[in-house]
Amino acid sequence: MRKRIMFTLLALLFWWNGAEAQSFDDYFIDKTLRVDYLFNGDASKQVISLDELVSLPGWAGRRHALDRLPLEGNGDITMVDKASGKVIYRTSFSSLFQEWLGEKEAQQLTRGFENTFLLPYPKYPAIVTVRLKDVRHQPCAVLKHEVNPEDILIHQRGTSQITPHRYLLQNGASDACIDIAILAEGYTSDEMELFYKDAQDACEAIFSHEPFKRLKHKFNVVAVESVSQDSGVSIPRKNEWKNTAVSSHFDTFYSDRYLTTRSVKAMHNWLAGIPYEHIIILANTDTYGGGGIYNAYLLTTAHHAMFKPVVVHEFGHSFGGLADEYAYDEAPSPLYPYEVEPWEPNITTLVDFGSKWKDLVPEDIPVPTPVETDPAKIYTKVGVYEGAGYTKKGIYRPTTECRMKINEAPCFCPVCERALERLIRFYTE
Repeated sequence: MRKRIMFTLLALLFWWNGAEAQSFDDYFIDKTLRVDYLFNGDASKQVISLDELVSLPGWAGRRHALDRLPLEGNGDITMVDKASGKVIYRTSFSSLFQEWLGEKEAQQLTRGFENTFLLPYPKYPAIVTVRLKDVRHQPCAVLKHEVNPEDILIHQRGTSQITPHRYLLQNGASDACIDIAILAEGYTSDEMELFYKDAQDACEAIFSHEPFKRLKHKFNVVAVESVSQDSGVSIPRKNEWKNTAVSSHFDTFYSDRYLTTRSVKAMHNWLAGIPYEHIIILANTDTYGGGGIYNAYLLTTAHHAMFKPVVVHEFGHSFGGLADEYAYDEAPSPLYPYEVEPWEPNITTLVDFGSKWKDLVPEDIPVPTPVETDPAKIYTKVGVYEGAGYTKKGIYRPTTECRMKINEAPCFCPVCERALERLIRFYTE
């Protein structure tokens, strides 16, 4: 029996070492495969189309845990080695297209949205599968396509005419740090020093918050001079349309403060040849607004009084996959059905609360938890507070107040902070 146990242990050890030995270099080279897609459709039917493949020098993403998802997201991408059938890379995302599907317009109109994702460049032919999921987390559109790394029509970018840029924070090589790029939007060539100041302010705002403050050494931040012809950004409700670097505008989905761009390829073209994983876009305007989409980008206005808390909040969305914790409707949001547990780590319908922050809630705390009124505890007392995900009833948040709920909050709540730290360590350790 002892021999059998020893043999089993040795076999497991051999298997484990073998699994660990399958490193980044087994399947990838130090380049990036940029994959451009079009997400098309309406509320009843969605389709994914391949637009273009692009080769970029260097790979700035993770080189470990390659077959694991950082978060579930509203969609995912899986790369499989064609010869062996082995999953060699996975990542997740959300998209503006999927948000739009919940709008009334999607009931009567078909639209297409650009979406771009970064994958490590395969050594050998690979099969890439892209999935979009509906609000019940079920696949609603799937595209599977082959990537031949020797394909002559893979567009080569980033080897010349690289956009001028300046590092604001540089702590190490891309394989050891998370690379954030800050793009200028609505800044003319004469306004670039203003942009660099605004980018520095954004950087300082993010790294004044935990867990980014104590894990600052795990990040690089670069500011990129994406020059606009016009100063400012488009505000359709005022009939103001500007010629800007990434064609952003307010009034997305007819919401005054929702600032986004659908020119996603242009955004990534500006960044070609610069190491990046996550994108912050600063808009040269004092009009209030912004938006953040998980593993896509965030956009916010640089000259409004709430610029600093807003950029941190939106980074919580785009980097951390955190949900909005505020609520304004009695009826459930079309994005969060009551019978489904949201994938975002900081809100819950209680369908699967055990996967969220149940371990942080003392046993004597009632559910729902009464709103905390002590100013010393409103950001730190963890419970199950009703009202989140845009809905006043049936969806719950971790604390009374948080950076993901109000601009006045000085910090992320303990649950958001833990979720962000887990993600940082997932990417870097």
